[in-house]
Amino acid sequence: MEQSKVKGIPYGVANFEQLRNENLYYVDKTMYLPLLENMSNYLFLIRPRRFGKSVFVSMMRDYYDIAKAERFDTLFNGLWIKEHPTPLKNAFQVIYFDFSLAGAGMERLEYTFNDYCCTELDSFIKQYKTYYDDTTFQNVLAEKDAASKLRIINAEARRKKYPLYLIIDEYDNFTNVILSEGGKEMFRNLTHASGFYREYFKIFKAMFSRVFLIGVSPVTLDDLSSGYNIDWNISQAPEFNHMLGFSESDVCTMFHYYQDNGKLRADVDIEAMMAEMKPWYNNYCFAKQCLNDDRLYNCDMVYYYLRHQVLYGCPPDEMVDKNIRTDYKKLKMLADIDRGNQRENRMSVIEEIAATGSVIMSLKTSFPAEYVTDDNNFRSLLYYYGLLTMESSYGSMMKMVIPNNCVKEQYWSFMRDYYNRSFKIDSIPMEMEMMRMALEGEWQPFIERIAVAYRENSSVRDSILGEHNLQGFFKAYLALNSLYLVEPEVELNYGFSDFLLLPDKARYPETAHSYIMELKYVKPTASDSEVEAKSKEAEEQLQKYCADRVVKRLCMNTQLHLLKIVFRGAEMKICAETCSTDIR
Repeated sequence: MEQSKVKGIPYGVANFEQLRNENLYYVDKTMYLPLLENMSNYLFLIRPRRFGKSVFVSMMRDYYDIAKAERFDTLFNGLWIKEHPTPLKNAFQVIYFDFSLAGAGMERLEYTFNDYCCTELDSFIKQYKTYYDDTTFQNVLAEKDAASKLRIINAEARRKKYPLYLIIDEYDNFTNVILSEGGKEMFRNLTHASGFYREYFKIFKAMFSRVFLIGVSPVTLDDLSSGYNIDWNISQAPEFNHMLGFSESDVCTMFHYYQDNGKLRADVDIEAMMAEMKPWYNNYCFAKQCLNDDRLYNCDMVYYYLRHQVLYGCPPDEMVDKNIRTDYKKLKMLADIDRGNQRENRMSVIEEIAATGSVIMSLKTSFPAEYVTDDNNFRSLLYYYGLLTMESSYGSMMKMVIPNNCVKEQYWSFMRDYYNRSFKIDSIPMEMEMMRMALEGEWQPFIERIAVAYRENSSVRDSILGEHNLQGFFKAYLALNSLYLVEPEVELNYGFSDFLLLPDKARYPETAHSYIMELKYVKPTASDSEVEAKSKEAEEQLQKYCADRVVKRLCMNTQLHLLKIVFRGAEMKICAETCSTDIR
């Protein structure tokens, strides 16, 4: 294949028609269209950000739009649906909203939302001008109220028996912003009684032959339920588990395509690339029945990695795309909703998850905004936002885990910001100390700096005390160093090390030192003998861990340091190296 005809990488592109017109790579998801048609006429689906939601609904729009019928062969050439079209292909006039563009600032809220909807409905009537008489056309354009425009279109479409399809991308974006900035009371006023947002959904219920809504959380629809109560939630349906996101096969096929067409080196090890990406971008599951199936990759992160490999012939220096680093603000939003008495409970949940990497919970499929901060609802929101994923069943409940290293960084970034509210920690000298720790084996200054910071934070906030919070604190600041892959709770010789600092030799071959840290905690009232007992326990565990073959393989060509660290309350009482071994 000629280089000029090799498909481009669609990083940041969410429009299906643009993908096809510009010869960009597309992972075929069209085989899900018949399944969706057979489910219900009114569907909604929830997935985290950066999972290809916008591309999918954009594809749906082009498939069902009667105005795109003449372009069907061009747009869908080479895709599954081209050879397996459904009777509903190009059968609808489509009204398409992307509520992330609706303007959700707290000032002039209703005006900006109405203005966006008016613009889209004007585009609709112009798109389908030949289907409507001139009076209807002019009346729609003249009307200044979006709800009135909808009613005019509805009346004429019903009279002429035109089937209408409503597709809404980011249906919950608008209300999520309100919830975070204006609080639960303002949200309730807009989605209950005569709130303007609720009024739109009353119209939607009666107007459309088919409706497909996609977003991030179930909060909005629950509050609109009496105004819009005909939806079918397919978010946990097993047949749609792989509909969004990339499977292992999807990613492997994509990478081989670029290798076969000269964009990746012929000698590049794709299996090694997959192994490198997996801990960072993989591990999502959205259906209980699919727990044992292949896990899913975040789409945007795969494109980010691939683009760097194609452009520079090597992985990116930072595995986390800078554009995703701001996602941790979602945690801040969730933690700060209404800032009421439950805030400390929410912070305890986040701290526990950040420290342990998991939580046992009941997944709630819907809940009203006024109960969004209740414990189970809050945990469920973390799942819907992609900050937790399904790992295994636990009786009638579910064990949820932090999916991957990308999301771990979001937790750790949030926790560092949270700790800084109590005691400002200068991260720059800490990062330099970690560099010396990795390159020169000087670990004492870094550990001592963390210990001081932990003590100062604890003096302000008593609830930070405890082993989990101690681990979370260390984890948040160990993550500042890009030279290491920080692996907490790694199973070694039938035990679990607190921290295994693995040298990232692929990017930083000069890293000369690796570490196993064992953290121990006793209560502030514990005796010296209890401290010594914990110290001895830590030393025995470290000796056992360092003999593990996994450690020897992962820490090859470094000097391995075994560190025992014992805290009594907020005070570090013991910090010592039990052994130092060259691993060859």
